[in-house]
Amino acid sequence: MPLLDARAVQGGYGGMNILNGVDMAIEADEIGVIVGPNGAGKSTMLKAIFGLLNVTGGDIFLHGKPIQNLAPNRLVELGMGFVPQEHNVFPSLTVKENLEMGAFLKPSSSRRMLARIYEFFPPLYEKRHQPAGELSGGQRQMVAMGRALMAEPKLLLLDEPTAGLSPKYMNEIFDRVKEINGAGVGVLMVEQNARQALAIADRGFVLAAGQNRFTDTGQALLADPDVARSFLGG
Repeated sequence: MPLLDARAVQGGYGGMNILNGVDMAIEADEIGVIVGPNGAGKSTMLKAIFGLLNVTGGDIFLHGKPIQNLAPNRLVELGMGFVPQEHNVFPSLTVKENLEMGAFLKPSSSRRMLARIYEFFPPLYEKRHQPAGELSGGQRQMVAMGRALMAEPKLLLLDEPTAGLSPKYMNEIFDRVKEINGAGVGVLMVEQNARQALAIADRGFVLAAGQNRFTDTGQALLADPDVARSFLGG
Protein backbone atom coordinates (compact mmCIF):
# COMPACT_ATOMS: atom_id res chain seq x y z
CA MET A 1 0.00 0.00 0.00
CA PRO A 2 1.53 3.36 -1.00
CA LEU A 3 2.01 6.03 1.65
CA LEU A 4 0.25 8.49 -0.66
CA ASP A 5 -2.04 7.40 -3.49
CA ALA A 6 -3.78 10.10 -5.54
CA ARG A 7 -6.01 8.92 -8.37
CA ALA A 8 -7.53 10.99 -11.17
CA VAL A 9 -7.54 14.13 -9.01
CA GLN A 10 -9.48 17.13 -10.27
CA GLY A 11 -9.70 20.53 -8.65
CA GLY A 12 -8.94 24.22 -8.98
CA TYR A 13 -10.11 27.68 -8.09
CA GLY A 14 -13.35 29.58 -8.63
CA GLY A 15 -15.05 26.69 -10.37
CA MET A 16 -12.21 26.29 -12.90
CA ASN A 17 -10.25 23.05 -12.87
CA ILE A 18 -6.46 23.33 -12.84
CA LEU A 19 -6.02 19.62 -12.19
CA ASN A 20 -7.55 17.40 -14.84
CA GLY A 21 -7.12 13.87 -13.61
CA VAL A 22 -3.68 13.69 -11.94
CA ASP A 23 -2.34 10.36 -10.69
CA MET A 24 0.45 10.30 -8.13
CA ALA A 25 1.71 7.72 -5.64
CA ILE A 26 4.80 7.33 -3.46
CA GLU A 27 5.90 4.73 -0.95
CA ALA A 28 6.84 5.50 2.63
CA ASP A 29 10.59 5.37 1.93
CA GLU A 30 10.52 7.44 -1.27
CA ILE A 31 11.19 10.97 -2.46
CA GLY A 32 8.70 12.09 -5.10
CA VAL A 33 9.35 15.16 -7.26
CA ILE A 34 6.79 17.09 -9.30
CA VAL A 35 8.14 19.13 -12.20
CA GLY A 36 6.69 20.84 -15.24
CA PRO A 37 6.17 24.26 -16.83
CA ASN A 38 4.58 27.23 -15.09
CA GLY A 39 0.83 26.76 -14.82
CA ALA A 40 1.05 22.99 -15.06
CA GLY A 41 -0.71 22.49 -11.71
CA LYS A 42 2.30 21.47 -9.64
CA SER A 43 1.68 23.60 -6.53
CA THR A 44 -2.07 23.19 -7.01
CA MET A 45 -1.61 19.44 -6.64
CA LEU A 46 0.20 19.85 -3.33
CA LYS A 47 -2.55 22.17 -2.08
CA ALA A 48 -5.18 19.66 -3.14
CA ILE A 49 -3.42 16.92 -1.18
CA PHE A 50 -3.14 19.15 1.90
CA GLY A 51 -6.78 20.26 1.87
CA LEU A 52 -6.11 23.85 0.79
CA LEU A 53 -8.45 23.70 -2.19
CA ASN A 54 -11.56 21.73 -3.02
CA VAL A 55 -11.03 18.42 -4.80
CA THR A 56 -13.93 18.01 -7.21
CA GLY A 57 -13.06 14.59 -8.59
CA GLY A 58 -10.87 11.59 -7.96
CA ASP A 59 -9.53 10.15 -4.72
CA ILE A 60 -6.57 10.76 -2.40
CA PHE A 61 -5.47 8.16 0.13
CA LEU A 62 -2.94 8.37 2.97
CA HIS A 63 -2.00 4.97 4.38
CA GLY A 64 -5.00 3.63 2.45
CA LYS A 65 -7.47 6.01 4.13
CA PRO A 66 -9.41 8.56 2.03
CA ILE A 67 -8.33 12.11 2.89
CA GLN A 68 -9.56 14.33 0.06
CA ASN A 69 -11.05 17.61 1.30
CA LEU A 70 -10.10 17.02 4.93
CA ALA A 71 -9.02 20.17 6.80
CA PRO A 72 -5.25 20.76 7.01
CA ASN A 73 -5.20 20.48 10.82
CA ARG A 74 -6.81 17.05 10.53
CA LEU A 75 -4.19 16.01 7.96
CA VAL A 76 -1.41 17.08 10.34
CA GLU A 77 -2.98 14.83 12.97
CA LEU A 78 -2.96 11.97 10.43
CA GLY A 79 0.74 12.41 9.73
CA MET A 80 1.18 14.99 6.98
CA GLY A 81 3.30 18.13 7.00
CA PHE A 82 3.31 20.97 4.47
CA VAL A 83 5.83 23.74 3.81
CA PRO A 84 4.52 26.48 1.49
CA GLN A 85 6.81 28.37 -0.82
CA GLU A 86 6.19 31.81 0.67
CA HIS A 87 5.37 33.29 4.09
CA ASN A 88 6.52 30.08 5.74
CA VAL A 89 8.11 31.52 8.92
CA PHE A 90 7.01 33.91 11.65
CA PRO A 91 9.66 36.62 11.18
CA SER A 92 9.28 38.28 14.59
CA LEU A 93 9.57 34.99 16.51
CA THR A 94 12.91 33.40 17.27
CA VAL A 95 14.03 30.27 15.50
CA LYS A 96 13.25 28.20 18.60
CA GLU A 97 9.78 29.76 18.93
CA ASN A 98 9.06 29.06 15.27
CA LEU A 99 10.00 25.44 15.72
CA GLU A 100 7.95 25.07 18.89
CA MET A 101 4.89 26.31 16.98
CA GLY A 102 5.11 23.11 14.94
CA ALA A 103 4.60 20.95 18.02
CA PHE A 104 1.19 22.35 18.93
CA LEU A 105 -0.42 18.94 18.44
CA LYS A 106 2.35 17.08 20.31
CA PRO A 107 3.63 19.42 23.03
CA SER A 108 5.00 16.53 25.07
CA SER A 109 7.48 15.67 22.31
CA SER A 110 8.65 19.26 21.75
CA ARG A 111 11.99 18.97 23.57
CA ARG A 112 12.88 15.66 21.92
CA MET A 113 11.97 16.90 18.45
CA LEU A 114 13.83 20.19 18.92
CA ALA A 115 17.00 18.19 19.49
CA ARG A 116 16.24 16.15 16.37
CA ILE A 117 15.66 19.25 14.24
CA TYR A 118 18.94 20.76 15.41
CA GLU A 119 20.63 17.53 14.29
CA PHE A 120 19.08 17.88 10.83
CA PHE A 121 19.85 21.60 10.62
CA PRO A 122 22.89 22.49 12.78
CA PRO A 123 22.86 26.22 11.80
CA LEU A 124 19.47 26.57 13.50
CA TYR A 125 20.90 25.63 16.89
CA GLU A 126 23.45 28.40 16.64
CA LYS A 127 20.74 30.90 15.75
CA ARG A 128 17.97 29.51 17.95
CA HIS A 129 17.49 32.79 19.85
CA GLN A 130 17.60 34.99 16.74
CA PRO A 131 14.40 36.28 15.05
CA ALA A 132 13.67 34.19 11.97
CA GLY A 133 13.19 37.34 9.90
CA GLU A 134 16.90 38.10 10.26
CA LEU A 135 18.03 34.81 8.71
CA SER A 136 19.14 34.17 5.15
CA GLY A 137 16.66 32.66 2.71
CA GLY A 138 18.22 29.24 3.02
CA GLN A 139 18.12 29.33 6.81
CA ARG A 140 14.49 30.46 6.80
CA GLN A 141 13.70 27.48 4.61
CA MET A 142 15.38 25.24 7.18
CA VAL A 143 13.19 26.78 9.90
CA ALA A 144 10.05 26.15 7.84
CA MET A 145 11.00 22.55 7.17
CA GLY A 146 12.00 22.03 10.78
CA ARG A 147 8.70 23.39 12.06
CA ALA A 148 6.76 20.98 9.83
CA LEU A 149 8.89 18.09 11.11
CA MET A 150 8.13 18.95 14.75
CA ALA A 151 4.77 17.19 14.39
CA GLU A 152 6.58 13.98 13.34
CA PRO A 153 4.90 13.57 9.95
CA LYS A 154 5.08 10.43 7.86
CA LEU A 155 4.71 12.50 4.68
CA LEU A 156 6.30 15.90 4.13
CA LEU A 157 5.05 18.13 1.29
CA LEU A 158 7.48 20.82 0.09
CA ASP A 159 6.46 23.55 -2.36
CA GLU A 160 9.52 24.91 -4.21
CA PRO A 161 11.92 24.50 -1.26
CA THR A 162 14.92 25.89 -3.18
CA ALA A 163 13.18 28.85 -4.88
CA GLY A 164 15.43 31.90 -4.81
CA LEU A 165 18.27 30.17 -3.00
CA SER A 166 21.94 30.26 -3.90
CA PRO A 167 23.47 27.07 -5.38
CA LYS A 168 25.12 26.42 -2.01
CA TYR A 169 21.83 26.48 -0.12
CA MET A 170 20.02 24.63 -2.89
CA ASN A 171 22.43 21.72 -2.51
CA GLU A 172 22.15 21.97 1.28
CA ILE A 173 18.36 21.72 1.15
CA PHE A 174 18.49 18.73 -1.21
CA ASP A 175 20.99 17.02 1.10
CA ARG A 176 18.68 17.60 4.05
CA VAL A 177 15.70 16.24 2.08
CA LYS A 178 17.63 13.03 1.49
CA GLU A 179 18.58 12.84 5.18
CA ILE A 180 14.98 13.43 6.29
CA ASN A 181 13.78 10.74 3.90
CA GLY A 182 16.45 8.38 5.17
CA ALA A 183 15.08 8.91 8.69
CA GLY A 184 11.72 7.47 7.63
CA VAL A 185 9.75 10.41 6.26
CA GLY A 186 8.25 10.19 2.78
CA VAL A 187 8.76 13.40 0.79
CA LEU A 188 6.76 14.86 -2.09
CA MET A 189 8.04 18.16 -3.44
CA VAL A 190 7.46 20.59 -6.26
CA GLU A 191 10.71 21.89 -7.71
CA GLN A 192 11.78 24.41 -10.32
CA ASN A 193 15.35 23.08 -10.31
CA ALA A 194 14.13 20.02 -12.14
CA ARG A 195 17.39 18.30 -13.03
CA GLN A 196 18.82 18.51 -9.52
CA ALA A 197 15.55 17.42 -7.94
CA LEU A 198 15.02 14.46 -10.27
CA ALA A 199 18.58 13.35 -9.49
CA ILE A 200 17.52 12.58 -5.90
CA ALA A 201 13.98 11.41 -6.73
CA ASP A 202 12.76 7.84 -6.45
CA ARG A 203 9.69 8.87 -8.45
CA GLY A 204 9.18 11.80 -10.75
CA PHE A 205 5.95 13.27 -12.07
CA VAL A 206 6.01 15.62 -15.04
CA LEU A 207 2.80 17.63 -15.26
CA ALA A 208 1.51 19.74 -18.13
CA ALA A 209 -1.89 21.41 -18.33
CA GLY A 210 -2.99 19.69 -15.14
CA GLN A 211 -2.30 16.18 -16.38
CA ASN A 212 0.46 13.59 -16.12
CA ARG A 213 2.74 13.76 -19.15
CA PHE A 214 5.44 11.44 -17.80
CA THR A 215 5.73 9.32 -14.64
CA ASP A 216 8.81 7.23 -13.93
CA THR A 217 11.85 7.02 -11.69
CA GLY A 218 13.89 10.19 -11.41
CA GLN A 219 16.82 8.62 -13.28
CA ALA A 220 14.60 7.34 -16.09
CA LEU A 221 13.07 10.78 -16.58
CA LEU A 222 16.50 12.41 -16.69
CA ALA A 223 17.54 9.91 -19.37
CA ASP A 224 14.36 10.33 -21.45
CA PRO A 225 15.12 12.57 -24.48
CA ASP A 226 11.47 13.66 -24.77
CA VAL A 227 11.45 14.84 -21.17
CA ALA A 228 14.80 16.57 -21.60
CA ARG A 229 13.76 18.32 -24.79
CA SER A 230 10.35 19.48 -23.56
CA PHE A 231 10.87 20.12 -19.86
CA LEU A 232 14.56 20.17 -18.92
CA GLY A 233 15.98 22.62 -21.44
CA GLY A 234 17.48 20.13 -23.89
